[in-house]
Amino acid sequence: MKKFAIAAATATALTLTMANAAFAQQSTQAPMTIAAGEVTKAKEATSDTWITTKVKSDLLTEKGIPGSDIKVETNKGVVSLSSTTAITESQKKMAIDITKKINGVKAVSADGLKAE
Repeated sequence: MKKFAIAAATATALTLTMANAAFAQQSTQAPMTIAAGEVTKAKEATSDTWITTKVKSDLLTEKGIPGSDIKVETNKGVVSLSSTTAITESQKKMAIDITKKINGVKAVSADGLKAE
């Protein structure tokens, strides 16, 4: 009977140790996975913010383009240009060309630019 009690206690201890190890491993992986997803989102947001700032800066410093009248928005590398005031077709083309040259820009949508 004493041998059975020792065997049962050992088996219980091993089972609890293994379950505890499995639980510890699982609980440390989930936060890491979540954190990795958040880092990816933060990188995308930073990249989009950087692209928007760079496009706006380049449009403001380019002669012949009313950069202050052009609104710039970026979502996952896709830049949208819009304006409330009309610009010429050549200014629109220049704005698109400037935007496409910027590192990280995947596409440019200029449907919101009002051209004369």
